[in-house]
Amino acid sequence: MATDATRTDAETPTADASRTDDGPAGTAESASDSGPRATVDPAASASAARDGGFWAWTALGLVVVVGLAALTRYLEQNVPAWAEGTAVEDIGAAIEYPVYAILLGLLGNVAVTLLGWRDRIAAAFRTEFFIKTGLVLLGASINLAVIASAAGPAIAQAILLISGVFLFTWWLAGRFGLDDKLRALLASAVSICGVSAAIAAAGAVRARREQLAYTASLVIVFALPSIFVLPWLADVFGLSDAVAGAWIGGNIDTTAAVTAAGALAGEEALQIASIVKVTQNALMGVVAVALTAYFTLRVERQPGAARPGLGELWRRFPKFVLGFVAASVIATWYLDAAGADGKATIAIVNDLRVWFLILAFVSIGLEVRVSSLREAGWRPVAVFASATLFNLALALALASLLFRNFAA
Repeated sequence: MATDATRTDAETPTADASRTDDGPAGTAESASDSGPRATVDPAASASAARDGGFWAWTALGLVVVVGLAALTRYLEQNVPAWAEGTAVEDIGAAIEYPVYAILLGLLGNVAVTLLGWRDRIAAAFRTEFFIKTGLVLLGASINLAVIASAAGPAIAQAILLISGVFLFTWWLAGRFGLDDKLRALLASAVSICGVSAAIAAAGAVRARREQLAYTASLVIVFALPSIFVLPWLADVFGLSDAVAGAWIGGNIDTTAAVTAAGALAGEEALQIASIVKVTQNALMGVVAVALTAYFTLRVERQPGAARPGLGELWRRFPKFVLGFVAASVIATWYLDAAGADGKATIAIVNDLRVWFLILAFVSIGLEVRVSSLREAGWRPVAVFASATLFNLALALALASLLFRNFAA
């Protein structure tokens, strides 16, 4: 597995896409070396054989990834029906595709490792491509006109909550002695929108793939119980639907889990939760820009080195965020122009987005190395758990203040 999963497209050479832990598995250079010659070149023949083997193994890897993704979609669509009328009906209805995808990816990881295939098929685990494409398509579901209906309190809560939780998590992770790149991923994930924000942050700070996989796993582990705990607590605390929705939307780190929890809390709570979460998602690009600048100008700048210019910031900036924003603007314009008919088109785009994110989560599971997770230890878990509790308290205070008199 490559150790740098977060290079931008502009700085990732074609040859890197075919590297495994054992080194290059077939590059553009080796392909050029195998061109026609007057005499037989043993090195060229060996290179061509390696290239052929590489593509065969990559094709097998794609079959594994796509097969597990299809099984994920099958489980997502059928488990609720299977669980209906049983003691686990609520759980079966609430579990979303990220859980199935990562679990199946982990099981697939064990299987291909035992078969000795893992490193050979690793070039097919295109996590970065899958998830960046999915996040660009996610922008199409963010209708700026919908956000405007609750713009005031939602934007205020998003800015205050993201700032407070991000800074707290960054500070706490520093006290625990975590690497700056992992600090950025954890802080972004818990303060904004989970895995999506972690991906954007990883692109900005060039975090290692193991750090991204670790953060994604923490997001899923903490999001699942929140689906049930937060609606229950909202009822215990006697929160209004608007406050409950704002609290749920400001806390749970995946959009799918927010939707599930909001649905359990009620229709109005679901609407407010969705708007709050979408507003936080929309600020993902702002955080990516800030992290890019901070790591370029402060963290990775060598003593005595010239101050990096705008060109360096642009090179480091995760450019898929621009696609995310563009998709949101285009979708907003399209829905306004097409009216009700446009919703069917956006639904197709959303379904395509789900497929790409499933492929990404499956790849994350396939890429995880137990040794890397073991090496990270308990400190990231402690930081994430503490930040989640801080997020719960701050979000409740802000939701109670900003949405107490809100009327849809």
